[in-house]
Amino acid sequence: MSFGKLVLVGIFAILSVAGLEYGTLEKTEVDWMYQGVEFDMPKVIEPSFPDYQVSIATYGAVADGMTDNSKAFAAAIAHVAGKGGGKVVIPRGIWLTGPIILKSNINLHAEAGALVVFDDDFDKYPLIATSFEGLETYRCLSPIYGKNLTNIAITGSGSFDGSGDSWRAVKRGKLTASQWNRKVKSGGVLSDDKQTWYPSEKSKQGDTAGNFNVPDLDTKEEHEAIKDFLRPVMVSLIGCNKVLLDGPTFQNSPAWNLHPLMCENVILRNLNVRNPWYSQNGDGVDLESCKNVLIYNNTFDVGDDAICIKSGKNEDGLKRAIPTENVIIKNNTVFHGHGGFVVGSEMSGGVKNMHVSNCTFIGTDCGLRFKSTRGRGGVVENIYISNIDMINIGAEAIRFNLFYGGESPVGADGEVGKVRQKVDAVPVTRTTPSFKNISMKNITSTGSGIAGFFQGLPEMKLKNITLENVVLEGKRGITIIDAEAFDWSGVTVKAAKGRPITLFNTSQMNFTDLTLSGEGEQTLINVYGESQVDFSNSSISKSDILVGKEVGKGKVKFD
Repeated sequence: MSFGKLVLVGIFAILSVAGLEYGTLEKTEVDWMYQGVEFDMPKVIEPSFPDYQVSIATYGAVADGMTDNSKAFAAAIAHVAGKGGGKVVIPRGIWLTGPIILKSNINLHAEAGALVVFDDDFDKYPLIATSFEGLETYRCLSPIYGKNLTNIAITGSGSFDGSGDSWRAVKRGKLTASQWNRKVKSGGVLSDDKQTWYPSEKSKQGDTAGNFNVPDLDTKEEHEAIKDFLRPVMVSLIGCNKVLLDGPTFQNSPAWNLHPLMCENVILRNLNVRNPWYSQNGDGVDLESCKNVLIYNNTFDVGDDAICIKSGKNEDGLKRAIPTENVIIKNNTVFHGHGGFVVGSEMSGGVKNMHVSNCTFIGTDCGLRFKSTRGRGGVVENIYISNIDMINIGAEAIRFNLFYGGESPVGADGEVGKVRQKVDAVPVTRTTPSFKNISMKNITSTGSGIAGFFQGLPEMKLKNITLENVVLEGKRGITIIDAEAFDWSGVTVKAAKGRPITLFNTSQMNFTDLTLSGEGEQTLINVYGESQVDFSNSSISKSDILVGKEVGKGKVKFD
């Protein structure tokens, strides 16, 4: 036996003694992802591929940024799939193409310096039956599309550009004067009031009053009349198993960037996901009705929610009845977005068993954002969030809103909760959403517009929201409405204006080691409505609390 073989045998013997089988070194790389996770879940199965590869250049692709390489991509993918799978290599260069349709056992690998630009010829993206914003509908085919596939990946350090600027309507107020003039000169049409640019008349016709992104139309022919309005998500993966996205930059998507839907064994890591700040529906990743997922070491800078968890909307979501569950999210940074980590608002199938930790949000509109509304149904539960750092959050660092109506959080006025109109309860049905059993600890937020906002429903209160070792500093404090069984320990709230905490219709609220500071107010806490609150384990005295006349005697305990 040669010396080299003898060394290898020795190494394998050591690994065996250590309890590692041959070939498992690579698998142990992500074992740390499961450390500290509060629930049991199977380890996510990573795809693997045969050692076979071809370049798209072999099939006639030209890296000049002008030649349509759609046929070359399709031929390379078909060839590798026919060989049993492997790597389709995208070399350095600018590669223009129409939609890329993935197949099972394909690793689409963009090498360093590779830029894939998707053609902005809308005719190359036909309407297909699909799901968007949790509803069954018709949308244009996505630039990268795969359905019912097994063992797929998009890897490498190259970039994919969805040419989203050509698809998206833009309001004049979102752009500078020079940007607006360039946009108008590029073509397209303007709204009747000249304040919104559309890429085409079809796009303009789709933007009707009350139309919230998914038109209330029935037939495919009706959708064809406004086809250009039906912007696709950039990467659409539906019903796939063993999915890996590792390394690339995804940017400038027509609608959402990444949309795994009803997938299992999904890994998203080392990604750079980008969109202009003004891009409507320019989400980073929307994980919908998926199971067993890892999302880590990614950077997001987008125009809407960054890391968003969904499970279908209203009756379509209730009928699908597939929750998003068993998800670990670690070590991600968000520079801009409507929310850093978001659940909803399309959560009708439910969300459960989620671990989110070691994330940083810098200048997002909200930090931790939970949203739904009456009519959605679904249960959000067993969410564990820890070690989150936030700075310069525009609206709320932590926001729960079960009366969500599609608004951007930027519009928050800071006055909510100071004067509160009573909302009547309605009967609880299968369409009543429920958020409960959510833990947050080791969280720091400074420079926010509002420290926090927690609003449940009078008929289904927010329940068991636990905060531990949390520091929230903002221009305004925290408002809690229609909630019960909160247990907060070691929470500090610093409000530059107004009272640090206002409670309305809250019960079984326990606060331990609560530290509050506010400016320009004689009291630190307001308690209104049908409330029962215990401050006796904090240094809160009677003079610190303003209790509404409607609050029952003895319902507020203090030191």
